[in-house]
Amino acid sequence: MIGIFNDNFPPVLDGVGITAQNYAHWLQEAGHDVSVITPYAPNMQEVMASASYPIHRYISIPIPFRPPYRYGLPDIDISFRRKWSKMQFDLVHAHCPFTTGRLARQVAKRQHIPFVATFHSKYRQDFEHNVRSKLIVDLMVKHVIRFFEQADEVWIPLPAVEETLREYGYKGHVEVVENGNDFYASKTQIANMREAMREELGMMPNEMMLLFVGQHIWEKNIRFILESLALLKDQPFHFFMVGTGYAVHDIRMLIGQLGLSHRVTLLGNIYDRERLKRIYAAADLFLFPSLYDTCGLVVREAAAMHTPSILLRESTAATAITDGINGFLTHNNPVDFVQQITYLMNRPEEIAQVGEKAAKTISRSWESVIEEVALRYRDLQESFRLKQGKYIG
Repeated sequence: MIGIFNDNFPPVLDGVGITAQNYAHWLQEAGHDVSVITPYAPNMQEVMASASYPIHRYISIPIPFRPPYRYGLPDIDISFRRKWSKMQFDLVHAHCPFTTGRLARQVAKRQHIPFVATFHSKYRQDFEHNVRSKLIVDLMVKHVIRFFEQADEVWIPLPAVEETLREYGYKGHVEVVENGNDFYASKTQIANMREAMREELGMMPNEMMLLFVGQHIWEKNIRFILESLALLKDQPFHFFMVGTGYAVHDIRMLIGQLGLSHRVTLLGNIYDRERLKRIYAAADLFLFPSLYDTCGLVVREAAAMHTPSILLRESTAATAITDGINGFLTHNNPVDFVQQITYLMNRPEEIAQVGEKAAKTISRSWESVIEEVALRYRDLQESFRLKQGKYIG
């Protein structure tokens, strides 16, 4: 059995949680026995009921000032630990270096099985948001690196992510294993979805639809987006935001202060992936100026629906983009960002061409990714067995 371990999982929505969910789903679809280990989350019943694989949850409490994230407490969950101690795994894969990741490491040590860990996030920025002491932040980063040093293999979703790992002090080997995408539609289907959803959202024919999907947190550079859009003045556009997060109240206030209340709509979390797919299809441009993200799963989701993204040249996620070919890149200032949007407003043909290229170059199916993952798991298990046999001998 393959164990997928992560500190958050739907209904908590973020890129890493969605990635862990897709690992579990597509591995199960490919005929592998899979179990997910993750903390309890409110309103999880629908996800639990619809999953084709078991999800084992343990007691958790909300993390202060970081909704909807939760801190897991497996040590006090007697029922979970009793059940967990009897589970037999062939390999464990951690998508986080914290509570649930440490559970994966414990299982691997106890059962003498391979342990894979994927480095997904810029953890230092998360720590700096909550901790003022640089000394404590440095110690927390060292703790993260010690976790990855104990893995049999460390995976990253993009080659550029290696730079962050090295900055944090990791010196070991890494393997690049891309994330996949579960959206697909033909060109005709996308055109039909676009027309229907734009009508549903009340878009005028001459309006440019701009979109952001992700956590509503300042680390995603949302202030940059809103301050940039305030410079568009009388240009015909509407900006839709999907998601939620600790900054949602302050974001609403900033929207009002910038005079954008009639130009920006917050749609909240969208759990229906088919509806989200249609919203991506309806958008003209996806705005993703985040310097925080390592991979940008949402950029790939947008690309699958032929919607190109605008990213900052300085971002890690931008390494998958060639400017004007499969996306658009600007420098890290609102004037450049707005100039790019303004330039594209009267060039729908260019947007469509770049969107099609994005779908072909940066959107890879989860079926394809999982084929590679399964082969990597198999090779790791074989090399692990040989190593163990050599050690015993």
